[in-house]
Order: sequence, then structure tokens, then C-alpha cells
Amino acid sequence: MNHDTYADAYIREILNGVKTIAMVGASPVNVRPSYFAFKYLSERGYDMIPVNPGHVGKNLVGKPFVGSLADIGRPIDMIDIFRSSQHIMPVVDEALKLSPLPKVIWMQLGARDDAAAAKAEAAGIKVVMNRCPKIEYGRLSSEIAWMGVNSRTLSARRAPMPVKGMRLSLNRMSVGGGDTAASDRAAKNKTDTV
Repeated sequence: MNHDTYADAYIREILNGVKTIAMVGASPVNVRPSYFAFKYLSERGYDMIPVNPGHVGKNLVGKPFVGSLADIGRPIDMIDIFRSSQHIMPVVDEALKLSPLPKVIWMQLGARDDAAAAKAEAAGIKVVMNRCPKIEYGRLSSEIAWMGVNSRTLSARRAPMPVKGMRLSLNRMSVGGGDTAASDRAAKNKTDTV
């Protein structure tokens, strides 16, 4: 699979299909990006599990931290890795020991390990790298448009303001170019005008 760009349908299928998400590297510090992503996804109805051995005994928005994926003791649909690239392979190796296997391994913005992705995909696990599920959810639901960001989605109706535990529809139509990186489009447009 090409991990440089993802079709909206691929991301949409993942976010619609998972319920339980283990976030490896979650932080209880409320100014950390992992805190915001965890809280956001939890408020959208996902069953979130914070994984961080340095915070066992603490809670993150009411969810107790566990020290490792093996400590969860129940099936996990998706593992969201909030660690730098050099720490991804050990997380994937740990994930491959789980029974049942997770459906998805998602690596956060700035995190990429092609060898780990190939290993997970060989085991039948879908992989997303260098993306944030919080951002993708907000973009595909058009919720991000409330803040003035162009979500590249079209709908005659504005997305409803979610209440705690409410999942928004991710089935809004994306306009042309939705599957292409913005920088690629900008470079193409620059050469078209020269």
C-alpha cells in the first residue's frame, strides 16, 4: 500500500469500523497533543484505553492507564501510536502478540516506520502513518469547518454540534483532490500558472 497518501474511503472505513482504541503514549498532561486527541475521540464515542507505563495508577478523562497492550485483557480494534518513529517497531511487535489481532495500527503525525507497517500488513492489519485520527475525523465529518478550516467536504447541511458520546457521520462527499496532499496540489498549481 502507498502510505504517502490515503483515500478518504480508506480512512472513513477505519474510523467507522473501530470502537476500541488503545492509545500508546497517551499523556495525562492537558497541554499534550495526545491528551487532546484522546479526549476528543473519547467524546465522539470511541472506547479509549490510555497505554503508558509511566502513568499506571493515574486516569485520563476517567480511563485508567495500563502499562502495556498485553495488560488490556480484551480485544482492541485500533492501536493509535503516539510515539516517535524509532519506538514504533516494538509497539507493532507487541501488537502482533495479541489475540485477537487489532484491525488497525495508526501512527500519529510525524511517525512513520515502513518496515513496521509492512510487518503489520503481512499479518492482515490495516496501517495508517503520519496522520491524526482526531484531525481526520474532524475533516471527514466537516466538524473542522466550524473553526474556519476548509474540510473539502460538501453537504447541504451543516454537521450537528456533537454531544458527549455522539458520533458524527463521516460519509460526507469529498470534493476533487480530497485524496491528494495539499502540498502536491500547490506545486501542481504553481507549475500550471507558469
